[in-house]
Amino acid sequence: MVRLLGRSGARSTRRPSGPRPRHAPDRTPGVHRHRARSAPGGPPAGPRGADGRWRGPSSGLRAALSGRSVAGQVFVLQVVIVLLLVVAAVTALVLQARRDSTTEARNRSVAVAEAFANAPGTVEALSGPDPTAALQPRAEEARLATKVDFIVVMNTDGIRYTHPKPDRIGKKFVGTLAPALAGHTVTEQIDGTIGPLVQAVVPVKADDGKVVGLVSAGITTANVGGAANRQMPLVLIAAAAGLALATAGTALVSRRLLRQTHGLGPHEMTRMYEHHDAVLHAVREGVLIVGDDGTLLLANDEAHRLLDLPADAEGRHVRDLALPADTAGLLASGRVATDEVRLVKDRLLAINQRTTDSQGGPPGTVATLRDSTELRALSGRAEAARERLNMLYDAGVAIGTSLDVTRTAEELAELAVPRFADFATVDLFDAVLSGGQPETARSLRRTAMSGIRKDAPLYPVGERIRIVDAAPQARSVGSGQAVVEPRLSEATDWQAQDLERSAQVVRYGIHSLITVPLRAGSLVLGVASFWRSEKPEPFDTEEVALAEELVARAAVSIDNARRYTREHSMAVTLQRSLLPRTLPDQNALEIAYRYLPAQAGVGGDWFDVLPLSGARVALVVGDVVGHGLHAAATMGRLRTAVHNFSALDLPPEELLSLLDELVSRIDQDETADGTQEGASAPVTGATCLYAVYDPASRRCTVARAGHPPPALIHPDGSVEFPDVPAGPPLGLGGLPFETVDLELAEGSRLVLYTDGLVEDRDHDIDEGLELLRQALERAGGSPEDTCRTVLDSRLPAKPSDDIALLVARTRALAADRVAEWQVPGDPAAVSEVRASVSRRLTQWGLDELTFTTELVLSELVTNAIRYGGGPIQVRVLYDRTLICEVFDSSNTSPRLRYAATTDEGGRGLFLVAQLAERWGTRYTREGKVIWAEQPLP
Repeated sequence: MVRLLGRSGARSTRRPSGPRPRHAPDRTPGVHRHRARSAPGGPPAGPRGADGRWRGPSSGLRAALSGRSVAGQVFVLQVVIVLLLVVAAVTALVLQARRDSTTEARNRSVAVAEAFANAPGTVEALSGPDPTAALQPRAEEARLATKVDFIVVMNTDGIRYTHPKPDRIGKKFVGTLAPALAGHTVTEQIDGTIGPLVQAVVPVKADDGKVVGLVSAGITTANVGGAANRQMPLVLIAAAAGLALATAGTALVSRRLLRQTHGLGPHEMTRMYEHHDAVLHAVREGVLIVGDDGTLLLANDEAHRLLDLPADAEGRHVRDLALPADTAGLLASGRVATDEVRLVKDRLLAINQRTTDSQGGPPGTVATLRDSTELRALSGRAEAARERLNMLYDAGVAIGTSLDVTRTAEELAELAVPRFADFATVDLFDAVLSGGQPETARSLRRTAMSGIRKDAPLYPVGERIRIVDAAPQARSVGSGQAVVEPRLSEATDWQAQDLERSAQVVRYGIHSLITVPLRAGSLVLGVASFWRSEKPEPFDTEEVALAEELVARAAVSIDNARRYTREHSMAVTLQRSLLPRTLPDQNALEIAYRYLPAQAGVGGDWFDVLPLSGARVALVVGDVVGHGLHAAATMGRLRTAVHNFSALDLPPEELLSLLDELVSRIDQDETADGTQEGASAPVTGATCLYAVYDPASRRCTVARAGHPPPALIHPDGSVEFPDVPAGPPLGLGGLPFETVDLELAEGSRLVLYTDGLVEDRDHDIDEGLELLRQALERAGGSPEDTCRTVLDSRLPAKPSDDIALLVARTRALAADRVAEWQVPGDPAAVSEVRASVSRRLTQWGLDELTFTTELVLSELVTNAIRYGGGPIQVRVLYDRTLICEVFDSSNTSPRLRYAATTDEGGRGLFLVAQLAERWGTRYTREGKVIWAEQPLP
C-alpha cells in the first residue's frame, strides 16, 4: 500500500496541458495540489505573522510542527499513524515471508518427491541390482534442477540409496516413514544439520499398488525465503522513504491547512479520499481508475509499464491511448470483469475490473492488471505434458487392436500424426512381417507411413530399404537407443543414405528427425521414425523421451502380432497339409467344395470324399470347436481315424461309435497329462456327419454326431433338411448313433457344411438354416454354382469360424451295367455262374477279363457255399473298375493265409488277392459281402 501510494503520489505530479480556472482544484489523481498565488511583484504566498509581515516557508513549517495548533496536532497524529502503518506493514511482511517460506518449502518438497517417485524408471531401478548407481545421478540432477537441498531414495526399511553427501548413502533415514509405507505422503518440519527445513516422504508404488520404496525431498526454509530476506533492506528503505515522504507531505498539508488553502473545498477532498480508498482496497498490481465517461483518471507506474501508456495519459479517453480494441473496450465499458486475459503487445494481462460506486463512491471503475505471461507459459508446458500423457494413454488403447503386424505398425504411425510429428514411418524386417525372428541384415521394409500430407518424398510403403551403416536408422537399430537429427540439412550421415531423396526431403521442409528402435526384449523388430516440418523448432529431449515410450508400447503389440502370425502360419500350414488336396476319382457323385478359414485363427473344420467298395462313396464333414494348432492337430487325428475306419467298410453308425470312443481316449490321455506345463486342452465340441451313397441303389445312409443336418436339393429345385437323428457330439459316449436311409433321385444335390455357415453372433442356427434354404433355392444346377451362390449370400465379412461346404450331385449306375444272379447252395452251380458272367463280360466288351473274373468268382462263390449261409447272391458292377461281389448271410469273414506245400486247399483267397487290384469284406444287416475289383483294360 505504501508503495502504491508513493507511485500514485508521484504520478499525480503530472499536470494536463492547458490553462486551469483560477480557483479550480488540480484534477490530477493523487494528492491534490494548489499553487499559492500572490499579487504581481509581491512577496510569495505564505502565512502572515502577528505583526502582519509575510513569513517564509520555514516559519510556517515550524508553526505547523509546534503542536499548539490543530494543524500541529494533526501533523503529529498523522506521523504516528503512518509510522505505525509502516511498522505493521513491515512486521506483517516479515511474518508472511516466514509463513510463505514454510508453505513453499512444503509444497516444493512434496512436488519434487512425488515427481521423482513417479518418474519413469524409478520402480525398475529400485528392483535392479544396484539402485544407487541408477538413482544417484538422477537424484542429484533433479535436486540441482528443482533447487531443493536433498533428494533421498530409500528402501522400505529407510536405508538410503541416494544422498547429496555420498558418505550418508546406506545409512538410516531420519524421519517419519510409517504413513509413507502405508501409501500416504508425509510432510514434517524439523531442525536438521543444515538448519530448519521441511521434508516430504512419498511412497514409490509398483503397478500392483505395492510400496517398493520411498523418496524424500527437503528444503530449508532459509533457501525458500532467501528472496524475501534479500528484499528486506529494500523494503525497509522504501518504508523509510515512504515515511519521509509522508512526513513531508503531512507537513505541507498542515502548512496549507494553516494558511487556509485557497479553493480546496469539501467535495474535492471527499473525491480524493474516495478514489484513494478505492485504490487501497482494490489494487494488486497495475491500477487504473476510469471515470464513468471513459476518461482515465489514474494510472500507477505498473499500469504505465504494462500498457506502455504515454506520459499524458491521465485525463484522456481510454480509446485514445493506442490500446488494443478489446482491452480499451473492456476498460471503457464499465462492466465487472474477473481475470479476463487480454493480449497487449507481447504480454498476456489478467484484468480484474470493479465499479467504484458500489458503496456510494464516485462513478467509475477501478481495474487491476496482472502480468500472466509467465503463468501462461507454465500452463502451456503443463498442457503439453498433459497432452503427452493423453497420447501415451491413447497408445495403450489404440495400438494393438488387432493381431496383425502391418495394422499395428499403421496404428502407431496414425497415432503419432499430427499430435507428435508431421510424418511418421515404421520400417520392419521382412521376417517380422511373416512371424519369424528379426534378421541382423541392414535391409528393412517400409511397413507403415502417415503424414499431414500425402506428397512427402519419403520412401513409400512396401519398398525395401537397405540402410547404410552411418544412417540414423542403422545406428538406432545397432545401439538399441533413440537417435535424434535436429537439423537434417546438416546431417551428412543421414544424407548418405540417399543423396537425391534426402535433398528432396530437405527442400520439402522436413528438418528434424527422431529414430527409435522397436525393441521387444532383446529383439529389435525394426525402427520407427518421426519427422517434423511445420514447427521450426527441432525435437527436444522431452519429445525424445515421449517417442521412446510411445514406440516401446507399440513394440510390445507388434511382437505379440508377430508371435501370433508365426503360430497362425504354422497352424495354417498344418491344417492345409491335413485337408484333402484333390478329390479321388469316382463316378457316383459330382462334387464341388469350398473351405474358408476364419480370420481370427485356424480352426478344426474338415471334409473328405472316400471311395468305398461297390462303387459307393462316403462323404464326411467334421468340426473341432476352437482355433489354433491344437484344433488343427486334433482335426488331423480325427480325419486319419475316419480314413482307417472307412477302410473297414463299417456302417455309418458303427464308424461314429468308434470315432466317439477314439475322442474319449484322446480326452483321457490329455486329461492325465493336464498337470504338465503346456499340456493340450481336452477335445470338446467335436462333431461329425458321415454319409454313404450307393449309385447302384441310389440310397444314401446318413448318421451325424452333434453336427448340423445336411440339406437336400431335389432335381426340381426344392430344398429340404432331412430328418437325420442328432447324435451327441463326439467324446461324450454312452448313447448310440442312429442312421437314416435316403433314396435320392438322380441329379439330387446333397449339401454338407459346418456350423460356421449357419451360426454366428447375429443370429442363431434356426435363422441360419432358413437363410441357407433361401440361398440354396436360388442356386444353379451344378455343384460349383451352388457353392458360389451360398458363399456369396451367406459368407460374413469377417468370418469368426471356419466354413467347410461340400456339395455332391448324385449319379445313378445304369441298370445295364449291373448284373445279379441268385446262386443255390450247390457247388455245381459255380460253373453256371462262370458261364453267365462270361456272357455278360462279352456284352460289355470285357473279354480280356473273362478268365480272371471267372477264377475270382469261382473262389468267392465256392467259399460262400462252403463256409457261408444262404441265400447267396452274385453281383457284378461295370464302373471305373470291374467289381465282383458275393453276398451271403454268414458273419464270418474269410482270412488270407499262405498254404503249405502239403495242403490241398487254402489258396483261393491268395489267388483272388493276386488277380484283383483290391479285395475285402463288408458287413450288412443281412450278412456280409466279399468283393474284389479289377482294373479295366
